[in-house]
Amino acid sequence: MAHKKGQGSTRNGRDSNPNYHGLKRHDGQVVTTGSILVRQTGTKFHPGEGVGLGRDYTVFARRDGVVRYERRRNRRQVSVYPIEA
Repeated sequence: MAHKKGQGSTRNGRDSNPNYHGLKRHDGQVVTTGSILVRQTGTKFHPGEGVGLGRDYTVFARRDGVVRYERRRNRRQVSVYPIEA
């Protein structure tokens, strides 16, 4: 009898990590500069006022304020408006 288990080759055993896409901050939430608002593939949500778009289409806040999801020119847009004192 063999004392070691045979070394069968496997072609499986690899898997990529999930992308964790989606909304990270919702409408009406207060955010700080640099906060990630949406992780996405392509521009499902477009950047609006006070918001930037990363190289991988991540939408992030460029200033402190309140998040608003809007429809402008038939496209979904994310904006960050400053909080009125």
